[in-house]
Order: sequence, then structure tokens, then C-alpha cells
Amino acid sequence: MSTTDAAKQASQRTDAADEAEARRLDDEQRLAEAQEDRRRGGARPDWSPLPRRAGLKPNASPLFSLRTPIPARWRWTLAVASFAIPLLIWVTLNALGTIKPTFLPTPVAVFDALLKMIESGELFSDLWATTQRVLLGFGLAVAVSVPLGIVMGTFNAGLALFEPVIAMLRYLPASAFIPLLMIWLGLGEPSKVAVLFLGTVFFNTLMTADAVRGVPRSLIDVSYTLGARRGEVLRKVIVPHALPGMIDATRVNAAAAWNFVVVAEMINATAGLGLRIMRAQRFTQTDRIFALLIVIGLLGLVIDIALRLLRARVGKWAA
Repeated sequence: MSTTDAAKQASQRTDAADEAEARRLDDEQRLAEAQEDRRRGGARPDWSPLPRRAGLKPNASPLFSLRTPIPARWRWTLAVASFAIPLLIWVTLNALGTIKPTFLPTPVAVFDALLKMIESGELFSDLWATTQRVLLGFGLAVAVSVPLGIVMGTFNAGLALFEPVIAMLRYLPASAFIPLLMIWLGLGEPSKVAVLFLGTVFFNTLMTADAVRGVPRSLIDVSYTLGARRGEVLRKVIVPHALPGMIDATRVNAAAAWNFVVVAEMINATAGLGLRIMRAQRFTQTDRIFALLIVIGLLGLVIDIALRLLRARVGKWAA
């Protein structure tokens, strides 16, 4: 036998011994983990070991990679596609005649209805009336929910005091309060504003509290170690750290406020987009309904973008 063959055999025996030793160590590790689970009284699932897989391809597209930034060109292309695809489906359904125009008007008919409302001036008056109600009702909800959420997220005593009742009240539909609000506040603007307030204040409170509770305890401990007092920790650590999360909560519940405004304007309203939608429904004017819905959606999109820009400005570190 040559020296080369002997070296190969020795290398193979070494590899076999290494594999046997690795299997023995794996068996011992599994046995130790099983004993630990039995000692703790838990039942660990009998999971099979993960198969060996090849690593990620270095040239994988960022479009299909997890949490990977994509180029600005692709971001804008996908943003345009998110509007273009539904519009294309809409046009296709009209062209095929699948749905009658009475139920699904054409985009041209919707645009004509929008122009008529703009020319008559009713769109702007209704838009201003609805926007005022949303700003006032949701503004009051934010003014109440943000301080209350900070208290609940910062102090366990505040959480124990307020969370049970708020957790119950958030399941009560705001529309169910309309008869009571009409009795208590009358048929004017206060009852409409109250519907928006009740529909958003409880959810915004709990979401704000969750954002505040997300502040790492280590930051608070370090602040105390460096000599900060309780008020300083609250103002300079907790609130700034939780501010991006609180803005995100406001973004979510601002959309809910626009949903509730249609319900609020059922209370003897004389102007408003919700009132105009209900009148159009009475006469089966679906083109006007679609036009008003598009206006509400575009205005909501503007508000959402403004809040996103505000979040990016005040919380650049919280990407």
C-alpha cells in the first residue's frame, strides 16, 4: 500500500470519528434538554431537526427579501401600481358589461359627477363641514387619550385604575350612543362631535399606552443612575422615545374618525360629505357616491402622509 493510500484511509477514519463524536454530542444535548423539560414539568414538542439548506443567494432580488430596503425607483413604481391596478380592474369590468352602470358607474361618469359638485360649490362647503367635525372630535379624543395613555403606560397604578373600564368601553359601538347623545346634547354639532370622540378616544388611549410601555426599562434605570428625577425621566426619556409610536396610533385612529363621521352626520346634519352620500343613495346616484368616497379617501391619504412625515421628522432614530 502506498503512502498516499494510507494517508487517505487515515483521513477517512478521522472524518468518521469526528462525525460519530458530533452525533454523540447531539444525542447528549437532546437528552439533557429533554431532562430539563421534564424537570420543569413542560412538554416540549417533538420537533424534527431543521434540514440543511444552502445559504441565500447573494444576488437575490430585494423585492422578495425580508425587511430589505428597495430602490426608490421600485418604491415609486409599486406605489403607482397600487392605484393603477384597481383602476384597471374597474375599467375592465365596465368594458365587459359584467356589472350594470347603475351599480358600478364608469370612471368618466364619476369624474363628471365630481366636476358638477365642484362647479356648484356644494363639494367645498360639505368638505369643510365634515373636516371641521373630524378635527374637533378627533382633536378632543387625542387631547384626552394621549395624557391618559402616558399615565397608563408609565405608572402601574394608572394601568390598574383605567385599563379595565376602558377595555370594556372600547367594545361599545359609538353609533349605539346616538339616541342618548341626541337626548343629552340635542341635534346640533355637539352630538356629532361626541360620536367622533367616543368612536376614537378609547382605542387611541390603549394604543398610546402600549407605545409608552414599549420604552425599555434599561433607559429608565440608566436615567435614574445618572441623577435624573422622575419628572425629567418622563419628559426627556419616556415621552420622546414613545412619540413615534403615539403618532402611529394617531394615524390609525384618524382613519377611524373619518369612518365615524358618516355615522355622525346622520344626526340632523345640514351639510357634510356623509349627508351628501346618504342623499345620493336615496336617489341611486352611485356616480356621486363614488366621487364623494374618492374625495374622502384622497383627503385621508393627505392626512396620513402628513402624519408619516411628522413621525419621520420627530423620530428619525425609530425607523
